[in-house]
Amino acid sequence: MPTCPHINYLNEATTAYFNKPDHTLELSKDQYLFRQGDTVTDLYLIQSGQVLVTKTTPDGRELSLRFLGPGDLIGEVLVTDASTQYLVDAKITEQATLAVFRQDKLKQDLKQDADALLDLLNYTQLMYRKDQTKFRDLVLHGKKGALYSTLIRLSNSYGQTKPDGIHLIKSFTHQELANFCATSRESVNRLLSDLKKQAVISEQNQRLIIHDVDHLKQAINCDHCPVVLCTIN
Repeated sequence: MPTCPHINYLNEATTAYFNKPDHTLELSKDQYLFRQGDTVTDLYLIQSGQVLVTKTTPDGRELSLRFLGPGDLIGEVLVTDASTQYLVDAKITEQATLAVFRQDKLKQDLKQDADALLDLLNYTQLMYRKDQTKFRDLVLHGKKGALYSTLIRLSNSYGQTKPDGIHLIKSFTHQELANFCATSRESVNRLLSDLKKQAVISEQNQRLIIHDVDHLKQAINCDHCPVVLCTIN
């Protein structure tokens, strides 16, 4: 019997439906898995590598939504038979291998298992709520709030707590941070400089250290959402 893969946020019974992909796909860095406007047909499971999901704003700015890696599903889950187009781009940031599942076939299997279908729909709802909280911070608090929110999310996703603060184990360029805020690199540079002057953050070996995460949370009136909603992935 095929080995049952690990899929983040799905239970074991639902995961069993993903042990026989229709085929696999190998993509190199900077290739796109899909683009905004492409028709949705498949669901993808990342086996290795990393994918960045982004949204292009009407004025041409790029808003990074989340990084996805091994064990993550990617793609719009089709509930009806109506044609659906992607609203986001999926760009490969580290060479990736993906298992591909035809959604028409997957839907037929899941129709016989209401619990698994509900589990998959709950997963879709979780991803939607993650994106909505990011949009909320950007709309309500502007560039500053978007950056502060991003730093909090990064601390939850890549942070290691040490005596002097939360050390990020992954480095991010100022341009990458700007893309998570849908703003310019220059604006992010100024905001980071202000935080460094206040000793809220510092930088070591090109990796950020957050010394006072409570300062960031208070500035954006943090709702103290469950950590599962407050990550960058």
